[in-house]
Amino acid sequence: MPLPKAELHLHIEGTLEPELAFELAARNGVPLPYPDEDALRKAYRFEDLQSFLNLYYELMAVLRTERDFEDLANAYLARAAAQGVRHAEIFFDPQAHLARGVEMGTVVEGLWRALSTSRDDHGVSTRLIMCFLRDESAESALATLDAAKPYLDRITGVGLDSAEVGHPPVKFREVYEAAAALGLRRVAHAGEEGPPEYVVEALDVLGVERIDHGLRSVEDPALVERLVRERVPLTLCPLSNVRLRTVDTLADHPLPAMLDAGLMCTVNSDDPAYFGGYAGDNFDAVREALGLTEERLRELARNSFLASFLEDEEELRAGYLAEVEAYEFG
Repeated sequence: MPLPKAELHLHIEGTLEPELAFELAARNGVPLPYPDEDALRKAYRFEDLQSFLNLYYELMAVLRTERDFEDLANAYLARAAAQGVRHAEIFFDPQAHLARGVEMGTVVEGLWRALSTSRDDHGVSTRLIMCFLRDESAESALATLDAAKPYLDRITGVGLDSAEVGHPPVKFREVYEAAAALGLRRVAHAGEEGPPEYVVEALDVLGVERIDHGLRSVEDPALVERLVRERVPLTLCPLSNVRLRTVDTLADHPLPAMLDAGLMCTVNSDDPAYFGGYAGDNFDAVREALGLTEERLRELARNSFLASFLEDEEELRAGYLAEVEAYEFG
């Protein structure tokens, strides 16, 4: 049995495995520019963030109906549960779907068909976080939030993702203020490829409660001190960092130093179909490459539940934390 953990940085579109991509393509009559699953899997060996994003958006074309999104979410939940995930806070990118004529309701209702029964079906509690694409306009983000208003009973929070450099958090001040007024939780990608200043901006301008990635925070000692003092969680994605060349090798990852500094780090899978591993795979990889002790792994798992948006179910959180403390490593 794997170590119990929460996954807080997971793009549902990034869980599209080649097998399901071909299945949905056949179901919906969508041609794929790859002859078979092996050829598509080879295409997952991209060079950087932009080449990954190009493929990521290209493959979204197979997602058309509520059933497609339901199948996508159930496939992820089954894999995640097998790797010890007990709670998942799942990102989705509505603008990428709206732009190709798939309505907000189709996406949210389809995902919700899987998420609403995830505790019974997979033993995984879930939350849904709607992300804005930072390389789209601020006006588009506001329109997306407006389109989501009929579904806010199913959406816990908002996030900010896609190409970071050149799209500072301040660009989205207005939509984050609007989201806060609607009672939505707020997170944002910052400090993955962008500078530490983006992390500061996400905290001060957007009012985020968690930083997704935040890897480059270590370049600013004053920022590290602040993140420690304010207990701001960082949702790190080690295998993603290697695949996107943010770090050269897993052995170079600053995770141990970040933990030693007192940062509240968590380990997550980001886009696992593309980056070579789900949540448990990331835990196994850092344990091996970085020589993390069992207590360090337990700390990462504990942090994941403490950082999760379970304030409305504190009893459930307490149960998960008890599972972490009781876990016996093999």
